[in-house]
Amino acid sequence: MRMYDIITKKRNGEELTREEIQFFINGYTDGSIPDYQAAALLMAVYFKGMSKRETAELTMAMVNSGETVDLSKIAGVKVDKHSTGGVGDKISLIVIPLAASLGIPVAKMSGRGLGHTGGTIDKLESIPGFRTELTREEFIGNVNKYKMAIAGQSGNLVPADKKLYALRDVTATVDSIPLIASSIMSKKIASGAECIVLDVKAGSGAFMKSVEEAAELAGTMVEIGKSLNRKTVAVVTDMSQPLGHEVGNSNEIIEAIDVLKGKGSEDERQVALTIASYMAVLGGAFEEFEKAHSALEEVIRSGKAIDNLKLLIQIQGGDPDVVDNTEKLPKAKYHIEVRSKKSGYVDSIDAESIGISAMLLGAGRKTKEDKIDFSAGISMKKKVGDKVAVGDILCVLHTNLGNTAEAEKIALEAYGIGSTEKKIVKYIYEVIQ
Repeated sequence: MRMYDIITKKRNGEELTREEIQFFINGYTDGSIPDYQAAALLMAVYFKGMSKRETAELTMAMVNSGETVDLSKIAGVKVDKHSTGGVGDKISLIVIPLAASLGIPVAKMSGRGLGHTGGTIDKLESIPGFRTELTREEFIGNVNKYKMAIAGQSGNLVPADKKLYALRDVTATVDSIPLIASSIMSKKIASGAECIVLDVKAGSGAFMKSVEEAAELAGTMVEIGKSLNRKTVAVVTDMSQPLGHEVGNSNEIIEAIDVLKGKGSEDERQVALTIASYMAVLGGAFEEFEKAHSALEEVIRSGKAIDNLKLLIQIQGGDPDVVDNTEKLPKAKYHIEVRSKKSGYVDSIDAESIGISAMLLGAGRKTKEDKIDFSAGISMKKKVGDKVAVGDILCVLHTNLGNTAEAEKIALEAYGIGSTEKKIVKYIYEVIQ
């Protein structure tokens, strides 16, 4: 078998066999296939696409490129949740204690933030003492005993994806539906999940800018899950503006606490309850979405949800007192108000620009080696549909840095102010099962 022939075949729009896909993934992972040939195949896939079968087999070849997590020692149906990434997306912090409150085992492996999107692991590490590096025994033991655990991804989980993603990033082949879908699903399957709920973001702060693109990606991932005997549901949600009112790390923890206490913003509440409800249905706690949704609302009203967050923090070495005393979380030295230069109504907020502004303040990373400032971030004082006058505060920047001119400029320009009131955007566009 020759890589030249595989590239030619895909360039001509033909389907690759399982053996050809496996040959490529094995060879690229072990270094016997060079970057230039892998890049040629990626570009062929970008233009010619892949069938459902090819995409599923690419996913499994990537899963088998490294170690996999065996969760068979965990009792019950294991449910995982994944977001395609966004700005202000703290949904995992909310749904883990919510789903676990209903007895659903949530064994969650998450990543760190890079660029304009935040990472769940970074947010949790802003809690004093919180450990995200758990041994396999601790991870499994916590899920069995408490129904929840969250940890950073293993270093050797899906190594083929790590290499391929880096290559896609520099060869303009990132936004290929089969390549995105196989990248996401390979990590979820390698992490041992039996059931997967996908939060597929659509909008300016998301990977997929349109609802149509997001729905296509969601459908492809659900098909992969189905073909590999994983119950999978995808929820297409809005990321045309930041989710909630806080962007950063410690400030997003505070907002997640608010939602679990029955407060918080309506967009976060709706998305979190929808995701957690489907987790409960896939996990077998309920047969119907509506009943799961009602049960979760009661879990919040009763105080069980916030108690479960305290428990999660405690069992992973953090200080649970931060839930009732958020002053214990990191606080920035400077708070800069960004004020409107126009009057009217907020008709758009470029979520990606807000994410970049937050990154420049220290809340995110330009490169994997950058250190996070947990106290940095942005508080959104105005959202789409809000009325503004000249001089009104649009957002507040939190940072420990002295020079914030570029971050201020980007944040201000992220706001679109129009003359007419805009209808509030939909929070949830579509559910694909």
